[in-house]
Amino acid sequence: MSSVRSLYKDSFIYGLSTVVPKLLNYLLVPLHTYIFKNPQQYGIVNELYAYLTFLLILMTFGLETGYFRFVNKHKNSENIYTTVFYFLVITSVAFFLFFCFSANSIASSLGSLYHPLYITTLAGVISLDAMMAIPFAKLRNDNRPILFSFLKIIGVVVNVLLNIIFYLVIPRKVLIGLIPGVDIIYYIFLSNLVQNVVLFLLVMIFTGLPKIRIKVDTLKEILKYSLPLLVAGLAGTTNEAFDRIFIKYLIPDTDKALYLLGIYGANVKLGVILVLFTQMYRFAAEPFFFKINNNEEHNKVYGKSLKYFILFCVTISILISFNLPILKYFIGSNYRNHMSVVIIMLVANSLSGIFFNLSFWYKLTDKTMYGLKYVLIGAGSTIILNFILIPLINIYGAALSRLVSYAIMVAISYYEGRNTGLISLEKKNLKKYALILGSIVLISVLVYLLNPILAMVFVDLSMVYFVLTFMKSEKIKLNGSKS
Repeated sequence: MSSVRSLYKDSFIYGLSTVVPKLLNYLLVPLHTYIFKNPQQYGIVNELYAYLTFLLILMTFGLETGYFRFVNKHKNSENIYTTVFYFLVITSVAFFLFFCFSANSIASSLGSLYHPLYITTLAGVISLDAMMAIPFAKLRNDNRPILFSFLKIIGVVVNVLLNIIFYLVIPRKVLIGLIPGVDIIYYIFLSNLVQNVVLFLLVMIFTGLPKIRIKVDTLKEILKYSLPLLVAGLAGTTNEAFDRIFIKYLIPDTDKALYLLGIYGANVKLGVILVLFTQMYRFAAEPFFFKINNNEEHNKVYGKSLKYFILFCVTISILISFNLPILKYFIGSNYRNHMSVVIIMLVANSLSGIFFNLSFWYKLTDKTMYGLKYVLIGAGSTIILNFILIPLINIYGAALSRLVSYAIMVAISYYEGRNTGLISLEKKNLKKYALILGSIVLISVLVYLLNPILAMVFVDLSMVYFVLTFMKSEKIKLNGSKS
């Protein structure tokens, strides 16, 4: 089906903007975990970036999805772009000034290990991220994935090179003395800031700085659509980021909490391949499904796409789970405890991706309040479960809370959207695929109990067989065509 091929082709191209940068950033994980011998240092980094995840949702107001919706709904797309862009510029500058003036009090409230310079630097990072959100959304909507990917990759290359210079080129004694009183983890934040400055300049060069024009009525209309998505995004961030914050505050010993948070953050990143795939898909899927909304084959395309998505998630999760005996060497030796948390997170991330697929039934019908309801339920579940489980089983409680929360969201969204005609799952060959994958997992678990390395080899070979079987059954050739 040409539409599905188009979606996954765009997913691949957008994947360059996600896979390459994430893989490059993935190379920073061993760098950081081998350099920072104490996981507590890495715990601080993970905590601060958890706050940034939350703030980015807040500072973009759900306007990326709102932009996609209205730019395809109205003829005067330039007015919509300039209105949304300059609104975010104004609010981002205001946020940045607030954090700069409040840096000392924020740092002291976080603890003695946090420097005000961390706050001001990360305020610059997140403000620039918010200002770039709509220019990058415009590139996606204009179907310019190659330029989108190029800019994203350039930005991350700058970040990675700076990390290498700071942590491998500059001698440790010199690095410590560059900014007295600041831990060397600060140079992660500084590298990120320089990356965003370069990226902002580049995206402005390629997209052009639009004339200042804010249509108040247009802005009100878009905000009315987008604000429920903002609240939904904030609630959804509870699942994505707040587990790291809860770990710090729900484990009584702060030093132990930051230590475990560092281990948790490093282990979660071992599932990067699945995260990469779901992000690739999201970048391409949102504008794609909005554009084909009125196409008579919409449901057929959606059903096939959802089937492929689920199968890819299962395949990647199996491969990562049984290859942990090798993957563990990507993180420092002090971070290799509790690696089974990776498996829990793989299931949680797969459910997150499925929930994203299910979200189109209410996005395409302008019923975004349903999305708000689901993520609020999920957020409430996450908070309650974290308060119960983290004090009992530490980081495993955080991971299980995320998994159960997404499972609840998927179940409710599917139940309420199943009769809209916008949710479908192609079932052709699905039982055969489930039987093959189930058999591979069962045999691999039994072999793993005897020899983990042998189980890893068996899984890798078996998954090659499954992929070939899948391609043959779906009549997919290596060049992306169907016979």
